[in-house]
Amino acid sequence: MSTEIHDSARQDWLDELRTTLTSEFAAQTARLTELTADTGDPAEDHTRAPMIAATRQSLEQITGALTRLADGRYGVCEKCGRDIPRERLEVLPHARFCVPCQQKHAR
Repeated sequence: MSTEIHDSARQDWLDELRTTLTSEFAAQTARLTELTADTGDPAEDHTRAPMIAATRQSLEQITGALTRLADGRYGVCEKCGRDIPRERLEVLPHARFCVPCQQKHAR
């Protein structure tokens, strides 16, 4: 496979990923709006708190991935600077580290 075809396929994948992440950002923003609406029931506030936290974390991860895409840093490990394998990014699109660095970072 020529480099030009490889680069074109990668760009197509990145464009599709950007579209998916943007849609997911909109969906998570709408979810957060719903979760933070005041229902007047204090018991609901307690049960919704973990969902609100998870949604905010998801939004932060999506924002980070979109920022890295815009800056041309997407898919590059923030620790060692090596490329993060596409397979990892397909499973975890917001991945900031390659697997070895993630394992070291988690310790």
